[in-house]
Amino acid sequence: MDNPTLLKSTTRHVRIFAGEIDRDELVPSNQVLTLDIDPDNEFNWNEDALQKIYRKFDELVEASSGEDLTDYNLRRIGSDLEHYLRSLLQKGEISYNLSSRVTNYSMGLPQVTSQVNQ
Repeated sequence: MDNPTLLKSTTRHVRIFAGEIDRDELVPSNQVLTLDIDPDNEFNWNEDALQKIYRKFDELVEASSGEDLTDYNLRRIGSDLEHYLRSLLQKGEISYNLSSRVTNYSMGLPQVTSQVNQ
C-alpha cells in the first residue's frame, strides 16, 4: 500500500497508532506501531512498570505477527494492554496520580490500607 491509512486504537490509558513520529507529526505506516501510555498522566509510573507495559506490548504484537494490520487487531492489543495496566494498579506496582487533572478512578477505587493500633 503506497498511502497507508492511519489505523489506531485508543482506550482511556493506551493509544496505539500505526505510524511513526517524524518532526512532531504522526506519519501513517504499515511497518511501525507507536504506543502512547497514560496520555492524561492519571497514574504514577516507575521505570520498571513502564518497561513491563512495553514488554507486554511487544509480546502482543509478536503474537499477532502474520495477521493483517487492522483496526480490530490494534483494538485487541490495546484492550489487552488496558487489562494488563489494571493488573499493575491492583498489585500496587503503579498508583493513581492525585495531582492529575483527571481523578475519576477509572480503573477502580484506590486501595487504602489502614493501620489499627492494638
